[in-house]
Amino acid sequence: MNGFDLMITGEPKIKVALLQDVETAEINLDGDYLLGNGCILGENLTAEISGGYICLKNQSAGQITKQKEILLTGEKQSAFTLPRVKIGINFHWQQNQRQTFRGDILLSAVEKASLNLINIISLEDYLASVISSEMSAEAPPEFLKAQAVTARSWLVAMLEKKKAAKPPRKTKNENEIITWQDVNDHEGFDVCADDHCQRYQGITKIISDNVKTAIEETRGMFLVISDKICDARYYKCCGGLTEIFSTAWENILPPYLKSVTCDKISREPISSEKEAREWLNTNPPAYCNTQDNELMEKILPSFDRKISDFYRWKVIYTRRELEEIIKAKSGIDFGELQNIKPLARGHSGRIYKLKLEGSKKTITVGKELEIRRWLSP
Repeated sequence: MNGFDLMITGEPKIKVALLQDVETAEINLDGDYLLGNGCILGENLTAEISGGYICLKNQSAGQITKQKEILLTGEKQSAFTLPRVKIGINFHWQQNQRQTFRGDILLSAVEKASLNLINIISLEDYLASVISSEMSAEAPPEFLKAQAVTARSWLVAMLEKKKAAKPPRKTKNENEIITWQDVNDHEGFDVCADDHCQRYQGITKIISDNVKTAIEETRGMFLVISDKICDARYYKCCGGLTEIFSTAWENILPPYLKSVTCDKISREPISSEKEAREWLNTNPPAYCNTQDNELMEKILPSFDRKISDFYRWKVIYTRRELEEIIKAKSGIDFGELQNIKPLARGHSGRIYKLKLEGSKKTITVGKELEIRRWLSP
């Protein structure tokens, strides 16, 4: 079954993890939710993991049920709120937000020590929230349509990818750690609700009439090559040159994910350290190199507009500060940091192999995202 078959046989429901590997979860219900035993719930709930089982409680009745998996089916207009949803997980902007969702709730035990809270929702309702979470819901209609097709293509390509054999995503030995993230990181659900997959913040974000129209007018539309739905990755700012797929993810080269110049005038890929330094120390024109606040207010959510220097930026750390950051993020004590050496760059100049030399350890780390994680506070 390919992605087209998936849509033809009916709009699928997908499982989106809202909370991962937590010991407790607070759930505030707005409307009725039905347990499998016929019990109707309509008040605030607490889910706790105990000995590999999930204990579901409310204030009036105490413990309601205790199972390894609990499904709460919501009425059509019912909604639920999670007071503390972690967003930007493991990035420097990580924080907690209060978020509200529609759809069903699945509580699933993860081994004996934690649980996942999963939202079961139709694909197109999911996309309406993704568009409103990844960008401003007041963006121009054609912009929203383009994003709807891109996000839908990525999602369905990922659902198909999860059915295939899982390629190794990590090589680790005494001298090298090379890893990347993908949807196959997830077990027991399809996608997460964060930047690892696509931002999905339920109905917390305003879902405008323009968003609803964009979803309806592009329903069932995909980006396709050779009768296969494209694994469509997207970004907020490319820095002037986009990157090839294998720099950030697995070692394949989809023909539609090439390095291209984000400007009218094309330029050759970065091919040396000298070229990389020159490129990064300049401020070349690009479509995403803009300080037009009116434009950014139209297309970016307020959360993203807090960062203004996303095209070119600079941060300075002392050696001691950087040692502490790397130790905290990697879990490795390098001792006194002696050298940081780029070993490999992608076409855009992004480093995907970096050698860290210390008095206690010398390790090469990659790929691109793992390097950023290790070096970000």
